Amino acid sequence: MHPNTPSSSARRTRRQADRRSHNRRAIVATGLAFGIVTAVAFTATAPPAQAQAEAGATTPSFSLVSYSTPLKPTITTPAVEKVAVAEADDAVAAAESVTSAAETVQADIAASGLDIGEPDTTVDTAALEAAAARLDAAEVLPAPLVPDLTDDVTELVASVDTRVNQLRGSLDGALAKKAEEEAAEKARLEAEAAAAAAAKAKADAAASAADKTTTEPRSTGSTPPPVAPIPTGDGTGDNSPAGAKATAHAMLAARGWGDDQYSCLVSLWNKESGWNYQAMNRSSGAYGIPQALPGSKMSSAGADWQTNAATQIAWGLGYISSRYGDPCGAWGKSQSSGWY
Repeated sequence: MHPNTPSSSARRTRRQADRRSHNRRAIVATGLAFGIVTAVAFTATAPPAQAQAEAGATTPSFSLVSYSTPLKPTITTPAVEKVAVAEADDAVAAAESVTSAAETVQADIAASGLDIGEPDTTVDTAALEAAAARLDAAEVLPAPLVPDLTDDVTELVASVDTRVNQLRGSLDGALAKKAEEEAAEKARLEAEAAAAAAAKAKADAAASAADKTTTEPRSTGSTPPPVAPIPTGDGTGDNSPAGAKATAHAMLAARGWGDDQYSCLVSLWNKESGWNYQAMNRSSGAYGIPQALPGSKMSSAGADWQTNAATQIAWGLGYISSRYGDPCGAWGKSQSSGWY
């Protein structure tokens, strides 16, 4: 109900009193009308006394008055009035409730900002509000007239309620769809984060393992562990790049390495020194065919490390074996980091 309107019980009591007063007035008026019509009809049809005397009548004679029975007024009992008032109040309350529900669902749709699949998201309650206002104001009408107004309001309540339920169902469906999409997106992001964390952990573990098996860059001056020189027999005695390669090929065969490893070694030392036993890096001080840093490390393979290509090759192969396992391992490291 609207603010400041009477309560249901007070309104019902007032309506019942108004209708009883109205009905009593209708009954009295109908009774008076009935009496007047009867008297007039009786007077008009009775023969005059003089006419009776002339006719020699000794006893007065009377004629029945002919008249039409008037319509009886509709009389409503208090019990019927009470039912009509209660039904009217219930209809008005239902109208207010469904009107409020219509306002709520429209506000909820606007607040959600979602497309609920309805081209029109409004609820027209104008006709219902007007009918409810007429019914709420019908306090002095005879009780028989109230049910028609009540029926109008009830039908409009049902229509508006159907529309409200339709919109509410569409909104609930849109909200459920949004929740599912948000949950799926959250799961996707969590899966991506977990995969990234796992990949990082794997990369860190691989890097840690690599650090344990690789040496520091030669510029740090770190000293590799001593390597046992292999017998050289002074090689071919040819310190030229071609002679050094021939010596290296023989030494690889003595270690059990094949031509694939020889090919990797050729590529590695082509890059480092061009197989020049006197090659020296002026910026770092690395020396010889394997570019040992410092060059004096090669003394572990022979005192003639500065002048004998075979001694340099013997030391270089020992270094490669201890650090990378074979020449191809050393060549892979050089390609990835620029040094070995």
